[in-house]
Amino acid sequence: MSFLDCSCISPTQVQPISIEDQYVDVSHQYLSSDLSECTFTGGAGSDDITALSAEPAHYQLLLELGKGFNNMSQVHMARHIPSGQLVAVKHTNLDECTEDELLQLMNEVLLSRRFRHPNLLTSRLVFSSCCQLWVLTPLMGYGSADSLLRTYFHDGMSESLIAYLLHGVLKALQYLHRMGYVHRGVKASHILLSGEGRVYLSGLHSVYSMMREGKRVRAVFDMPHHSPALLPWLSPELLRQDLHGYGVKSDIYSLGIVACELVSGRVPFQDMPPTQMLLQKLRGSHCCLLDVAPFPLGELSGLKLSRSGVDSGIGESVVTGSLTRTATAERPQSPGPKNHSATLHDLVQLCLQQQPDRRPSASTLLTHAFFKQVKRHHTGDSFLSLMYPAVPLGAPSLDDPPMSCSPTPSCHPPTSDPTEGMWDFS
Repeated sequence: MSFLDCSCISPTQVQPISIEDQYVDVSHQYLSSDLSECTFTGGAGSDDITALSAEPAHYQLLLELGKGFNNMSQVHMARHIPSGQLVAVKHTNLDECTEDELLQLMNEVLLSRRFRHPNLLTSRLVFSSCCQLWVLTPLMGYGSADSLLRTYFHDGMSESLIAYLLHGVLKALQYLHRMGYVHRGVKASHILLSGEGRVYLSGLHSVYSMMREGKRVRAVFDMPHHSPALLPWLSPELLRQDLHGYGVKSDIYSLGIVACELVSGRVPFQDMPPTQMLLQKLRGSHCCLLDVAPFPLGELSGLKLSRSGVDSGIGESVVTGSLTRTATAERPQSPGPKNHSATLHDLVQLCLQQQPDRRPSASTLLTHAFFKQVKRHHTGDSFLSLMYPAVPLGAPSLDDPPMSCSPTPSCHPPTSDPTEGMWDFS
């Protein structure tokens, strides 16, 4: 049953989005080569959920992982009772959605059916019950890169782990860009990691097509939905919204912001007012790693610097605010900066070029010297050494009683206090 047939939303007329015949499917070109590089022994089986049943009563909700879609969706870890397989379930109350939001949901489902790549998290199983839309995906045992930073790597990740994560994201972006799409939502909370070590890029609700009437255009002008939550990662040309528009190189800028985020454990520009952030980006101010400071370190006397650095490049007052008012101020602070490799510095500098045409493509970045170390981590043991001390979901015994109520279909499920989830789907 399609979620558009749900009786709870019958008053809202939704026109289907016909995208199935507009593009040439070239996904088969990526499957054979990418799967072997992204999967450890036993990894593929746990990601296959297409054979599971489409019945809410067959799933036991175990733990809330996060919220998404402007807090209208809840994400739970769940067990498929007949098989015992663990999955992630995102359910949305369609009664609370506007017509535009219903169109966004439908577009995401249609795109998930079109995309086939081992580094893209797509909706593998979709069904509805009453007014609840259920979307099932493989369980990401390690959650998002953002949750790993908040929980285990307070002061930033190792360069080896950063290279591993960004390499998987670049392969997903390479696929999307060649298919004629720009992602527009690349950030740490949209980088997910399975328990077997596969990197996934999520956030398909922000994906936008660059195809018009069967032809690929050079630039688009649309502003992504929920853009306030994406502002720190968005490129200057996307924020500018002028006649030049933006293209796939906008995602490369976002990747550079993510690299700074993973290095320091903090989001660049996060503590700035939106207007100031916009002005700084349009003027060409960009982030840098702290071991190359944009001003003498003596000016920061009396401040406690993060060992991994706070991305600045925009002036002492902003850095001071970032160090004292950051949303993650409870993270441990240490007295000195890290020394980052020259290849990491070069990667960040390339991604954060002010002019889009000066940024390399995703395909070119995959050959960057920074990613040579990824080849050393294609085994399960070496991957686990990168993740220490992080522990994947499902590692403890799951025989304990579930933390959520019975998944009996209901248009108005009981409300609960929001928790800081491991996944961010906004």
